[in-house]
Amino acid sequence: QVQLVESGGGLVQAGGSLRLSCAASGRTISIYTMGWFRQAPGKEREFVAAISWVGSTTNTADSVKGRFTASRDNAKNTAYLQMNSLKPEDTAVYYCAAKKGMAVATQQDAYDYWGQGTQVTVSS
Repeated sequence: QVQLVESGGGLVQAGGSLRLSCAASGRTISIYTMGWFRQAPGKEREFVAAISWVGSTTNTADSVKGRFTASRDNAKNTAYLQMNSLKPEDTAVYYCAAKKGMAVATQQDAYDYWGQGTQVTVSS
């Protein structure tokens, strides 16, 4: 069993940056692919980014490519989402998730464990 806790969300102006953290407990995340998803008000939850367990493979949604970067520090049992050049349309609750195996999946149902989410609000 893996417990995930996100932090780092908040209110930021357009063009600003935030770094989200996802701290894992229960088991080491070194063997899990870590994913990031978001859900805006009135919309379905969508894939944002994911990183393989060794950090050598990443996948990023087209809507955030070039602005968001997923990373991880297995020694700290923590995954990160660096978000730069934020836009108002990035406003959402952001979730981290973990899945077993090396495949860097974009589908939500591929992930086994989820955090509770952290709110990111980008003002114009």
